[in-house]
Amino acid sequence: MTVWDDVIGQQPTVETLQRAVAEPGSMTHAWLFTGPPGSGRSVAARAFAAALECPDDGCGTCRECRTARDGSHADVMVVATEGLSIQVKQARELVQLAAHRPSVGRWRVVIVEDADRLTESAADALLKSLEEPTPRTVWVLCAPSLEDVIITIRSRSRHVRLRTPPVEAVADLLVRRDGIDRPMALYAARAAQSHVGLARRLARDDGARIRRRDVLVLASRIRSVGDAVNAAADLASIATEESNASSAERDMAERSRLMEQLGADPSARTQPPHVRSQLNALEKEQKTRATRFGRDVIDRSLIDLLSIYRDALILHTGAPVGLVNADQSEQVQQLAATLGPEALLGAMDAIGLARERIAANVPPLLALEAMAISLQLPR
Repeated sequence: MTVWDDVIGQQPTVETLQRAVAEPGSMTHAWLFTGPPGSGRSVAARAFAAALECPDDGCGTCRECRTARDGSHADVMVVATEGLSIQVKQARELVQLAAHRPSVGRWRVVIVEDADRLTESAADALLKSLEEPTPRTVWVLCAPSLEDVIITIRSRSRHVRLRTPPVEAVADLLVRRDGIDRPMALYAARAAQSHVGLARRLARDDGARIRRRDVLVLASRIRSVGDAVNAAADLASIATEESNASSAERDMAERSRLMEQLGADPSARTQPPHVRSQLNALEKEQKTRATRFGRDVIDRSLIDLLSIYRDALILHTGAPVGLVNADQSEQVQQLAATLGPEALLGAMDAIGLARERIAANVPPLLALEAMAISLQLPR
């Protein structure tokens, strides 16, 4: 067992990072991990941090390895924003932290799991620390691609690219780590398109599988403008329901904990000004987190929807590539019989455009309606 066991399908990357841990000449102060969603950027970053802190270069069993991977090590700071962006205030706090020498370990490691969410001013705030690194401090930035990070940060970091892991490797991980039956693990890995976190959720959550099937059905249901508007509303409502279900219990727990910390009476009809101020700040943070989560759910739904058009196009071309939705072969064949290759490509472009618009802060429902109208099947 080593810290690299969960970094699946990334052997060249693992070898590069192992060399950096073992050979001081291969080490540098800033790393940029890029790769598509689900490739395991944050898993690789935490494994790298654990190997740097471990006296045996990543044994996977010692206290340093365990605490570094779960984010509780004193010298490993993990920033995983739940908001829409990482603001300059948080970036400055990271810079101050990075200026300190490690307290108990060999390195101070700062992992930014969503470096693509750094605002321009926040990225500028990090530059000084990257340009004038503190000895024994390592920055590990994670982003989907190089283009998602400003050029000044890219030029001061060593780039490591991760790839999408094979479906079989993801299934093996689910069987080994989570005890999931292999047929279900294979289905989940294929349906999630090798996204490890989503595959685990699909394998363990009946509701997630039902919601995914509901999204796929939309491809064969949109035959008029009215159908398109209804389909867009369905996609938006799925995101709202999932966001509310995910956040309601956590939001209440956070509010209760804050009230306890402030010594406030939860049953009081009015609260002192300082308590109201803290509660308003918390509610604002929770609202931002819910907005991001809702957009992430919509984006995942659009990727699922895109996959069925992709499968239909595969049938048209006869390419020797496996289908993502092999369990929905009848629907895929029906879609391939209804739409030609040009129309399928047009549908895929419409879904991609909707994702871009939502990422650019277009109201999701408007973007979804415009997309759905473009997905109408011929009468």
